[in-house]
Amino acid sequence: MSAHTRTDKTDESKLVAEAEAALDTLKSVKSAIGTVIFGQEEVVERTLAAILAGGHVLLVGVPGLAKTKLVDTLGTVLGLGASRIQFTPDLMPPDILGSEVLEQAADGKRSFRFIKGPIFTQLLMADEINRASPRTQSALLQAMQEYHVTVAGQSHDLPKPFHVLATQNPLEQEGTYPLPEAQLDRFLMQIDVRYPALDAERRVLLDTTGSSGAKAAKVIDAARLSEIQSLVRRMPVPESVVESILTLVRSARPGHGNSDVDRQVAWGPGPRAGQAMMLCVRGRALADGRLAPSVDDVRALAEPVLQHRMALTFAARAEGVKVADVIARLVAGLDKRA
Repeated sequence: MSAHTRTDKTDESKLVAEAEAALDTLKSVKSAIGTVIFGQEEVVERTLAAILAGGHVLLVGVPGLAKTKLVDTLGTVLGLGASRIQFTPDLMPPDILGSEVLEQAADGKRSFRFIKGPIFTQLLMADEINRASPRTQSALLQAMQEYHVTVAGQSHDLPKPFHVLATQNPLEQEGTYPLPEAQLDRFLMQIDVRYPALDAERRVLLDTTGSSGAKAAKVIDAARLSEIQSLVRRMPVPESVVESILTLVRSARPGHGNSDVDRQVAWGPGPRAGQAMMLCVRGRALADGRLAPSVDDVRALAEPVLQHRMALTFAARAEGVKVADVIARLVAGLDKRA
């Protein structure tokens, strides 16, 4: 039984036909990305799922793991207009949003003209986002949630689709500003980028140090991506998946009957985590060639969807407990319920 009951057979057949066409398209997209990005299949899968779900992604990893290259490649393959902002301590909100300048016409009349900042793009790479001050980081909040910005009292719509792919270095913390919880919650997923496997790293050495390297090619455009994103929101979700999401998200909050969570978790994920999971499991299923998500998708995306929406108690941190450990136990409990 689906959580989205469909009685109109014509609509159902149309949805299946759209999904099958999208499957072929996404197969080509993944193939094109794979010609440039090696050994980061899980990262590519999760990032693509988040984009199909219409959300933003926080990529966390040490330098040199192809985070920037992944964003550039996605912009090319998906046919999106892209721009990059290198976040630094002296970066100011107008450097991101844009500003008004006073101009004088030939007749002597003066007026303000708004000059758009780099945020007016379809795929924005916020490189080392935690190096900017909280004031500058907050300039992204409205854009990420409402898809428009307000400058000098005037609202300006952002291009569609609009995605923020931010990167963060987990090692160097000197001179950085932790992202506030409200901004972290705007990211659909936090994806940890780890070192590649041996075979993948060997391929990187061989393919990227020669006289010519592989280049990504455009596969779709922004209009086609928007169509697929609309399809993702219309995909049926089985009732078992909905119940698994509710169980997982609620069990991660203190005060819901889990003594370990009560002792180790200071605050847990809110309803936006469940919304993010509902969208991401659909995106993952479609990118994987399936017409509906399963509980396996919930298990696979539990960590990237929940980890930045939870905080451990001081006692838990002192004991060496990690958020990933807590989530792993919750997923194991989900398996027992199944």
